[in-house]
Amino acid sequence: MSNATSPVQDGPDWGLEMAAVATRRDRDSFMRIYDHFMPRLCLYLRGVGVSEAVAEDLAQESLLRLWQRAAEFDPARSAVSTWVFRIARNLHIDRLRREAWRGMAPLSEDVEPIEEAGSAERYADGAQLRRRIEALSPVQARLIRMSYFEAKSHQDIAAELSMPLGTVKSHLRRAFARLQDDMGGAP
Repeated sequence: MSNATSPVQDGPDWGLEMAAVATRRDRDSFMRIYDHFMPRLCLYLRGVGVSEAVAEDLAQESLLRLWQRAAEFDPARSAVSTWVFRIARNLHIDRLRREAWRGMAPLSEDVEPIEEAGSAERYADGAQLRRRIEALSPVQARLIRMSYFEAKSHQDIAAELSMPLGTVKSHLRRAFARLQDDMGGAP
């Protein structure tokens, strides 16, 4: 095979575009990435059941994170497409977690009287969950609060606490297993 001709490339080399964003904060490169991936991210998010407006918000936030964290991108570990879709997926999961926990009662003892039908059961479940979390090891309890009540990603927790990502995930996995056992195996 002769090296006289180079293979034909369909469009930009996303790795080079990311390198330009990471090293020079190149806005033109970022806009090419944005223009290419924005509709694809919206389509992906719509495919997992997100409304059009929310899909657009999550896609924009994903691309903003790509801009902010461009220096963290490692082409040896993944393609740009894999990285940006993982960011979108994680943001979607974080949003689902926040929505799931919004229905829980506050973690403080100063709770207003419960008026709404069905709220008493939800508060009782929230109070029980709070007690179960407090019974965990201090590290596990802190990680649970950071992950679910503060809606932080595992990566963000690892960075904030200077812990290896695998350690954060292991602690959370064990904490969830214990919570699940303590609460009668309910998911």
